[in-house]
Amino acid sequence: MSLQEKFDAAVEIIQKLPKTGPVSTTNEQKLTFYSLFKQATIGDVNTDRPGIFSIIERKKWDSWKELEGTSQDDAKQRYIKALNDMFDKIAEELDVAAWLEQIDPVIKTNLALIGK
Repeated sequence: MSLQEKFDAAVEIIQKLPKTGPVSTTNEQKLTFYSLFKQATIGDVNTDRPGIFSIIERKKWDSWKELEGTSQDDAKQRYIKALNDMFDKIAEELDVAAWLEQIDPVIKTNLALIGK
């Protein structure tokens, strides 16, 4: 399986995570996934920094800007690693296998594709 296919599977997992329940992303994790996604799919920041009153957009932009110079392939690998690390931490507190039986089956399939 190619890096692009693993990355696409990881992105789909994040997009399909339930909005509520025992498994969710923190704001910091959301920022990490956002910035790595942007770097992996676009490359270095190509827009002006949002204004001071656009607090959330500015945080997102700053997080992406911190990755400047990171290759797109490296960003894809880091995105996958961040997802794996997130599920490793979740597994310390939750029966992930049982949880996976209750949600979108694509998440379980894609976790297997990325090596979880």
